[in-house]
Amino acid sequence: MERKKLKLDFLFRASPNIIYTFLTQPSCLIRWFCDEVDIVGEKYSFGWNGAFEEAEMIDDIQEERIRFEWEDGEDDEYLEFNINTSPVTNETIFEIIDFCDEDEVEYQTQYWTSLMETLKKEMGG
Repeated sequence: MERKKLKLDFLFRASPNIIYTFLTQPSCLIRWFCDEVDIVGEKYSFGWNGAFEEAEMIDDIQEERIRFEWEDGEDDEYLEFNINTSPVTNETIFEIIDFCDEDEVEYQTQYWTSLMETLKKEMGG
């Protein structure tokens, strides 16, 4: 099955600093992304329903970008979060880049949309 690169943009009223905190702090990650997380250096262990996936943070530009490479992922695939500010509206644009099978694009889009709704609630709107 062919793999697709998925790019999704979401608007937030929160500052880049707040969003960055929710991407890098264990106490914040478990509020919207996973059930458990353990961080040792650049190695992240994310847990969902008792199953864990390992990732390495391969890029970290504070308040701008976080990129993870999954330990068991496909070559040249990653999970990336980009944080930008719109010069027109001053809203924060939160971009997600993920990869999935061609027949999972709709599911992945719905999954990330649901996670972003949770993230917005956890950040206070």
